[in-house]
Amino acid sequence: MIDTIIVVPDQHAIASHNNDRADWLGQLIKEVKPNVVWNLGDCADMPSLSSYDKGTRAFHGKSYKADIDAHLDFQERMWGPIKKSKKKRPFSIVHEGNHERRAERALDLSPELVGTIGFQDFKFDEFYDVVVRYDGGTPGVYELEDILGAHFFITGVSGRPMGGEHPGHTAITKLKTSSISAHTHIYDYCTQTNINGKTHNGLIAGCYQDYINDWSGNIGKLWRSGITILRNVEKGDYDLQFINIETLRKEYG
Repeated sequence: MIDTIIVVPDQHAIASHNNDRADWLGQLIKEVKPNVVWNLGDCADMPSLSSYDKGTRAFHGKSYKADIDAHLDFQERMWGPIKKSKKKRPFSIVHEGNHERRAERALDLSPELVGTIGFQDFKFDEFYDVVVRYDGGTPGVYELEDILGAHFFITGVSGRPMGGEHPGHTAITKLKTSSISAHTHIYDYCTQTNINGKTHNGLIAGCYQDYINDWSGNIGKLWRSGITILRNVEKGDYDLQFINIETLRKEYG
């Protein structure tokens, strides 16, 4: 049994927006004292490596170094309060998200960049105990206390991200176990207990942004931003608490 897990969804640290929300999260971690911090990936936004923006006006002025610096600043500020308090840091997990994966895709397209950019620039091993990389072309999966975690889960052999109108229910139906994921930035939760008394929880954890990306348009209005705390975690079941990012801003900002 694990007392407490703090789930951190997509943060999308970006040079054009401040990382104040990392300070609020750091204070929450210090106050809650979780056993585990589980970061679901897309910590960095990496617009400089966006294949969608390349060649457009939106791409002008993008900087790989500025992208990495914004990410590292977020991580330093997120872990700063625990470091300063000199208390034991919780066990920590981070997933490689599709935005971090952009570095590997850039190398595949431009091998001459080898040695100048790469996944190592995110320095995840300096901040986390477990780093879950992509498995082939799909996000890696990590299991803890009968809960599967991934940046996103795939629908099947197509490798497409799992979605649907009720993605929490879809996750339970497809995976047949408890799971947590992010990626879509929406928040959804479904819980079911089967005839054997086993409870499965499907959590799509939203995002942790206090800004909306330029590309999102009306899609951004569907997002749910905040942090989820799982308490009394045992064999895939838990007590769930969601904290809106605005509540964190009021408490710690």
